Amino acid sequence: MNGSSNISSASQTTRIKSEPDEWSKEDCLTLLERIRGLLPDGDAMKYKTTESHFDWEKVCFGSFTGDMCKQKWQKVSSEVRKYRTMTELIVDAIEFVKNPYKGKKLKTHPDFPKKPLTPYFRFFMEKRAKYAKIHPEMSNLDLTKILSKKYKELPEKKKQKYITEFQREKESFEKNMARFKEEHPELMEERKKSDLPEKPKTPQQLWYNHEKKTYMKLHPEVSQKELKEALRRQWSQLSDKRRLKWISKALELQKDYEDSMRAYHEAHPDVNSDEHVRSVLTKAERQLKDKFDGRPTKPPPNGYSLYCAELMVNMKDVPSTERMVLCSKQWKMMTQKEKDMFQKRCEQKKKQYDIDLQRFLESLPEEERDRVLTEEKLGGAKLAVGVASSPHRAKSPSSKVRAPQRVQPLSWLQWLTSCLLVSGCERCREAEPEPWAPAGLPKERRDAKKKNKLPETPKTAEEMWQQSVIGDYLAKYRSDRRKAQAAMEAAWKSMEKKEKIPWIKKAAEDQKRYERELLEMRAPPAGQRKPKFDGEPKKPPVSGYQMFSQELLTNGELNHFSLKERMVEIGKRWHKLTQSQKDKYKKLVEEQQVEYKAELEAWVKVRPPPPPPPQRYNATTPQHHNTTTPRQTLSEQPHLTSANTHKHNSWAPCKHSSLLSSLLSCLLVSSPVSSLLSPCLLRTGPSIRSSPAR
Repeated sequence: MNGSSNISSASQTTRIKSEPDEWSKEDCLTLLERIRGLLPDGDAMKYKTTESHFDWEKVCFGSFTGDMCKQKWQKVSSEVRKYRTMTELIVDAIEFVKNPYKGKKLKTHPDFPKKPLTPYFRFFMEKRAKYAKIHPEMSNLDLTKILSKKYKELPEKKKQKYITEFQREKESFEKNMARFKEEHPELMEERKKSDLPEKPKTPQQLWYNHEKKTYMKLHPEVSQKELKEALRRQWSQLSDKRRLKWISKALELQKDYEDSMRAYHEAHPDVNSDEHVRSVLTKAERQLKDKFDGRPTKPPPNGYSLYCAELMVNMKDVPSTERMVLCSKQWKMMTQKEKDMFQKRCEQKKKQYDIDLQRFLESLPEEERDRVLTEEKLGGAKLAVGVASSPHRAKSPSSKVRAPQRVQPLSWLQWLTSCLLVSGCERCREAEPEPWAPAGLPKERRDAKKKNKLPETPKTAEEMWQQSVIGDYLAKYRSDRRKAQAAMEAAWKSMEKKEKIPWIKKAAEDQKRYERELLEMRAPPAGQRKPKFDGEPKKPPVSGYQMFSQELLTNGELNHFSLKERMVEIGKRWHKLTQSQKDKYKKLVEEQQVEYKAELEAWVKVRPPPPPPPQRYNATTPQHHNTTTPRQTLSEQPHLTSANTHKHNSWAPCKHSSLLSSLLSCLLVSSPVSSLLSPCLLRTGPSIRSSPAR
């Protein structure tokens, strides 16, 4: 044992002696050059992979062993970033060995002057040892909190002592820093001087630079992180009026920058000028500037959206997941007259918006006008997509984007009759009417759909009078619509009743016209009513709040409130309920949900299954004439067997083909339909493909 330990200690002593005290710069460069010489051609692997396969015995030189070279390489490479290949890494490693203090490492230079401590840190270093002895159980974090609080409580006279020492050392630091730059010019990074114009700053950056000096004077001990956080909070709390000042200043600087860039590109045509200049304003700042300049607020797209927007203002205590559900239910409970009132208000807001927007555009320069018009077009496109995706908006008369109409399924008799009618010979088909086409809506139905828009909403007596005199008032107030509107309202209020009577009569006639057109429009043609399922259980509320709302809305207790006030009152009453009362409603909802599921399952089991949907006939299918008798089923006809199915792609295989064949045979023989068909049709038989029953 002793012999082995002696041998080990001897070898260790030999290794330590063989190691030099320090790697010189020349040795490091030699090491890196030897590593570079051993790199494989076309090196494209990660440096770690190459390093792990490296033969370090081939790198060793002089008194440096392979392990020593590897350790030194790992130490040098740790000082540079490594998200590159080994070949690329060597270049930075050589640069680091030549200038180890360049860039961020400059402060580690032995001659670099030490930065003075701030007034707070002076106080902290002076008092820390004392408080650590008094409170040995405290951690460093707790001590820091206590000393920070103590420093803030210091009187200004005692604080001034630390501030004076800091300012004195700061002056000394600046002198030493200037001397260091003179003695080590190679370490100072020289910025490339360019005549390229400086990019404009954002409003927040301009405000930050302005407030930074003032804040530093009041709080000289503050750190950069605390400074940024404090000023960020102040900026977020800044009033719109003060914020607009910096927004305007930033826009002026951006305009100057764009002018300077144009001049720069004229002087340097070889420079790429396609770079997009980003706006210095955020979306919120741009909206604030436009609002201040007089840009009108865009109204909701339809009456339903207007109703939801007004209702949600008073639904802050309602969970966000239930707001739209309640809005939808409330909207459905409203009468058509109330809905039309919201639609009318929405149309009025749109008209007023168009007028205000046009006036706003006229006041803008050409570039700004183009920007606003572009935003309006983009907003319209987004609105169209939103309207198409909303089931409520799609029903609104103002929605221009309509969902594709669903094709109504054919009845059995319609389908069979159409197949028989189109399957006869050309002579018989010419004499018969055009076959029924289910692929799309006929022209008559499309025209009827267009006519189904709501009639023009009726106007009040005041609105009719205002419409007749608005031109005079706008001319009087120089197209200022707000002043003209206020003047007309005041004039109508001061008008005598005798003068109002003609307009009241006109408004009554307009109301009758509207109700008449509405009744005509609402009368649905026979056969177009939506089918209702008999015995289907009613869906219960989804939450306790919804059940509570339905109780108050259905019992007529809130009928004396307006539509807006109802939801406000419901929210107040729900808020006043105790938790036990709310839990009672929630329990009732859960019980009703369980009952509803059971009733629904029972109803689905009892309900007969729907008949299989008939396959759609394609009139382009080739006709086959044969001599089959009317009693032959479809599966017995040779041209309708599965062997011929590959010739026709208009029909998918149907598992009910045998049933269809039997029904068609019965119809051909026993039903009155056969008497209406021509002999040619009976002779040829229906040209309908069929597949064998599975």
